Amino acid sequence: MLASVMAARKSSAPKLGDVLLVTGPETFLADRAVRSAAHAVTKGGAQVEVTDVQGGGLDIGMFAEQTGPSLFAAERMLVIRELENLPPEVVANLLDYVAAPAEDVLVVLVHSGGQKGKAVLDKLRKAGVTEVVATAPKTWELPQFVAGEIRLLGGSIDERAAAGLVDAVGHDLRALAGACSQLVSDAGSEPVSAELIGRYFGGRAEVTSFAVADAAIAGRTEPALEQLRWAMDCGVAAVLVTSAMAGGLRGLAKFTSAPSGMREADLAREVGVPPWKLKTLRQQAKGWTPGGLATAIKAVAQADADVKGASGDAGYSLERMVITVSRAHGRR
Repeated sequence: MLASVMAARKSSAPKLGDVLLVTGPETFLADRAVRSAAHAVTKGGAQVEVTDVQGGGLDIGMFAEQTGPSLFAAERMLVIRELENLPPEVVANLLDYVAAPAEDVLVVLVHSGGQKGKAVLDKLRKAGVTEVVATAPKTWELPQFVAGEIRLLGGSIDERAAAGLVDAVGHDLRALAGACSQLVSDAGSEPVSAELIGRYFGGRAEVTSFAVADAAIAGRTEPALEQLRWAMDCGVAAVLVTSAMAGGLRGLAKFTSAPSGMREADLAREVGVPPWKLKTLRQQAKGWTPGGLATAIKAVAQADADVKGASGDAGYSLERMVITVSRAHGRR
């Protein structure tokens, strides 16, 4: 399981009287941590009053009202989002509260993980609050995320099928989690198979950014351009195409430069891919030279800058990238 998800499960479930800190830029995992906390304190049918506020709009009076003694002996949960925007005067009250939290309140603090408000994070960590880190998994970890999601839902999937789902749906965690839920529901007691994934998402798989990258890296210019046009017609974002191409070339460069004679498991860790991906990299490596890889990587970097604002025609930039990469295959 991914480190970011593991962090949410290593500690005991949050309870009334706790202060939970959720940090990191991945909003899907952060939202999940908040939902899990709410579920933990309402498990068994307990009636818990939940207040969800933005840090920038919280004042001392509201904070005191939500964390102080309740007139009706109500159990409460206070979620403070965008902790980095919390006014300085409220920060002082928060730190005082953390030192002596109310027994009938669960406070959940959500921080985006940036530099803003880092001093508050340091003080909260020093105070010993429980922290859940919501960090987006790396691209090569996404099949692990898929497998973990499906296990949580009571299903099963093998590594290749999990990677196939990532190729079909893309890198967005919400979309992947939704796809996992749909597939497990339809699969019933059977494992989630590549055939089932193809039935639901085959049309999307044909136009993913990964299909463009695979064709270009294989030196197949015309099919790569055709896949690119289909992808653009279907609304695939230009940055996803450059990202997939960069990831493919980066993995290929690591593979071709890895020491010879390494064991499969060690080589997979060195390259940063699951072991089954090595077979694909061996096939892709044929015909690539260090000079060709350098040319291709430079072309992708230029295209990435173009589609992020350096050029007004993203389509032209992507086509130029695909042609350059595919023609760099076999170049000395």
